[in-house]
Amino acid sequence: MSMSESMSAAVLTGYGEPPVAQPRPRPTPAAGQTLVRVSAAPITPLDLLCASGTSYLGAPALPYVPGVQGVGTLTDGSAVWFPTSAGMAPGDGGLAEYAVVAVTNLVPLPDGVDHRLIAALGYSAVAAWSALTSRGGLRAGQDVLVLGASGTVGQAGVQIARLAGARRVTAVCRSTAAADRLRELGADAVVLLRADDDVPGLADRIRDAAAGPVDLVLDPLFGVPAAAALRVLRPGGRLVNLGSSAGATAPIESATLRGGALRILGYTNNELNPQQRAAAIAAIAGHAHAGRLTVDHQVRPLAEVAAAWQTQADGTAGSRIVITP
Repeated sequence: MSMSESMSAAVLTGYGEPPVAQPRPRPTPAAGQTLVRVSAAPITPLDLLCASGTSYLGAPALPYVPGVQGVGTLTDGSAVWFPTSAGMAPGDGGLAEYAVVAVTNLVPLPDGVDHRLIAALGYSAVAAWSALTSRGGLRAGQDVLVLGASGTVGQAGVQIARLAGARRVTAVCRSTAAADRLRELGADAVVLLRADDDVPGLADRIRDAAAGPVDLVLDPLFGVPAAAALRVLRPGGRLVNLGSSAGATAPIESATLRGGALRILGYTNNELNPQQRAAAIAAIAGHAHAGRLTVDHQVRPLAEVAAAWQTQADGTAGSRIVITP
């Protein structure tokens, strides 16, 4: 393998282990594919799940290059965001110097956009955008509650709710530092979760912070926070669930659902078709490029991918990690 035919890539050789930066043959596009020079790719929870070998999608064949999304440039220098099926289907992903991508999956980005920020936003912002707007039906003048707001989805959700015309945005998080950051990002009020929270008490505190009932809840947590949030919805309100960080089940009461004619809606990015995904990325990139949308993130070189991956797996990263080849 000559130097011209090789590249540096994060290669996973064992389930549940971090990938290691090492030489890998540069991929060759097949019919309908193109080569992307990767400039930034995030390490996401989906990457860790696939690499664990315990995913509901099945254990991927080893070795492979993880990275379910990334940002890069085409041979003409134009910037693109791209998805991959790494870890979910045979083939390599975005945590490398180069990736091959189906041409129909490329999403053009504005000239001069911050590739690292778009990589950090990526699918997480797509989830927040689509869950609030198309799935949740957010309309201007409505009140929004964002649970788990310190994470990438939550930070994006607070800002997207504001961009979509929400009248008031209330955020829920676990630390005072996160609360301060969320106020900077546009939250009108922030509720801190407590270890001893029960459903009635947390509902009362959220209602006070929100200055009354809300129309829509963005919920990546489930568990007690979701059950409390349902009690704060006004009649006809919606809760869109896209995660279970606080619990796989929630103590939801039938009377709460029926009394308010409430709707609980599930959301997954897997339901989006390429056109919907591209439209969401384009809108997100436009807002990010204009300085209206950001998320906390940290940048690490590809050479440090093993340590960065372990930090993400340990839950000590503190923000989304973006790898740059």
